[in-house]
Amino acid sequence: MTARGFRRLGFWTMAVLSVLIAVASYRYLLPGAPGAAPPVFANRFTHLGALTLHAGLAATALILGPWQFLGRLRRNRPRFHRRLGTLYVCCCLIAAPAGMVLALGTTAGPLASAGFGLLAIVWLTVTANAWRLARRREFAAHQRWMMRSFALTLAAVTLRLYLPISVVMGFTYAQAYPVISFLAWVPNLIIIEIAIRLGAGAKTSLSLSEPLHNPG
Repeated sequence: MTARGFRRLGFWTMAVLSVLIAVASYRYLLPGAPGAAPPVFANRFTHLGALTLHAGLAATALILGPWQFLGRLRRNRPRFHRRLGTLYVCCCLIAAPAGMVLALGTTAGPLASAGFGLLAIVWLTVTANAWRLARRREFAAHQRWMMRSFALTLAAVTLRLYLPISVVMGFTYAQAYPVISFLAWVPNLIIIEIAIRLGAGAKTSLSLSEPLHNPG
């Protein structure tokens, strides 16, 4: 498989997982949230609506996120791209503070509270900066910060991948959840940062390898 084929496979895997997890997360909008994990309802601030707000908007951001990186959509439907991006940013900017409230109310201990609380702060900051750069029409920087933002949004996916893996490895929920509160997003951010740096390096190498044109 070519490098382009791997990229396409990675994109569609990410997109499908995002949609599946988002659809599953919408159950928190239903009465009684069928199939929801009991520890989630043990959160001290669930009754304030923070869970419904966070789950609904974060799930919507998860569905919208992958399509922001389709070059064809950006080129051929720029207005639609902007509208999707605006909706994505709005969802993140509301879901992140709701996630902070949930982090403060978790019953999984101070480590889990710190992990998810930091995620909420970084997610809010990164997404707000991506929006600021778009408003200033600094589109190259905007794209890099949107990549970081969606890497953090994908914590919803990686969280749900790590939980069953931890069970298979023999860890209890109480043992695994505090660690996963960091594992769900810190590696995502590291990986996307490496990808951004490698991409910038490749562009620089390409420009340096091009022959200089003599205007005379």
